[in-house]
Amino acid sequence: MYKGKYSGGFRNFKHFGKRPQKKRVGFRSDINQSFYVKKAAEFTKIEEGVTIHQFNDFGFEPQLVENIKAKGYVKPTEIQDKVIPHIRQNQDVLGIANTGTGKTAAYILPLINKILLNPNERVIILAPTRELAIQIKEELRSFTWGMNVYVALAIGGAFIREQIIKIRRGPHVIIGTPGRIMDLGKRRVIDFGSLSTVVLDEVDRMLDMGFIGDIKAIVDQTPKGRQTLFFSATLDKKVEPLANAFLNNPIKVSTKIQDSSSHVEQNIVRVPRQQKEAKLHQLVAQPDFKKVLVFGSTQMIVDKLSANLIQNGFKAQGLHGGKRQHQRQQIVRNFRENQITILVATDVAARGLDIADITHVINYDEPNNYDDYVHRIGRTGRGNSKGFALTFVE
Repeated sequence: MYKGKYSGGFRNFKHFGKRPQKKRVGFRSDINQSFYVKKAAEFTKIEEGVTIHQFNDFGFEPQLVENIKAKGYVKPTEIQDKVIPHIRQNQDVLGIANTGTGKTAAYILPLINKILLNPNERVIILAPTRELAIQIKEELRSFTWGMNVYVALAIGGAFIREQIIKIRRGPHVIIGTPGRIMDLGKRRVIDFGSLSTVVLDEVDRMLDMGFIGDIKAIVDQTPKGRQTLFFSATLDKKVEPLANAFLNNPIKVSTKIQDSSSHVEQNIVRVPRQQKEAKLHQLVAQPDFKKVLVFGSTQMIVDKLSANLIQNGFKAQGLHGGKRQHQRQQIVRNFRENQITILVATDVAARGLDIADITHVINYDEPNNYDDYVHRIGRTGRGNSKGFALTFVE
């Protein structure tokens, strides 16, 4: 059993008891636990660029321009402004950009236009998670209304037979995760030699997940004359060699906006379910845990945890969708003004809660998906401050 004290780092958090083979129904998470362990990145300021284009300046086909307007897009974001002209010129691109910058549209829009001009174009987009792959597909479809642009999804956790049928119909774009893409390639469902464009999205995350072997195997089977678009939140020692190997004289583009979790030191605490609440009390009693946001999976858990924390002398309150709006506003105000130092909440607090001085986020229950995880831990490490995120796992 863990007996050390938390000291601001994570060396003391070791395997904590035996891990059961199955989780109880209602507490399942599909997230690879490696997602929960990541060092905080060094903060690097990138000078904000000035956007010089309008969407009409990119030479897109009229129907695509109309769909962009229908989506409510008025002006390109910085990454779109810098990247789209180079993709239109069939150049390789190395983009250092994060979620929330408009990155997906930055490569999707010129690729849609490429397909409209030449229906024989074939594109593959690799993403680290099925949630992101689905999100990319949805965004692509939102721009192709009324167009003959066909898309297939290739991700784990879904019926492979249905994916095989759709891919054998010859879609213009295949979006998927490396493992499933590799599987379909081995089954000779995907012809990598026919691809004209390869997009690698969130490469740093894919490497963190151990997909480097699959990525190399996939890209090595594509034509040498392909266009390659490479997007990563960082360009570190893991990512740079891959970029050098895959890209041909790329245009390098960086944007200022940083990832919400880049300042967050992330780790796990292994603890049996029956000991979780005692471990929570032990952690939040330490002086480094000045202002803590605890996430529970249900309203019942949030109410129980917050009540027990209060009973044990902690300044805490619970927040969830079952409370009235004025109550929720008051609780958030209390947390912001330090009248309470521990806020226990459901995912209602994972988005839109902007409180600058939260020191720690604790995932008492694992989130349902990686997107929820990113939003949760993004509540700490705001601005130029470093934050800490701990996730309880059995």
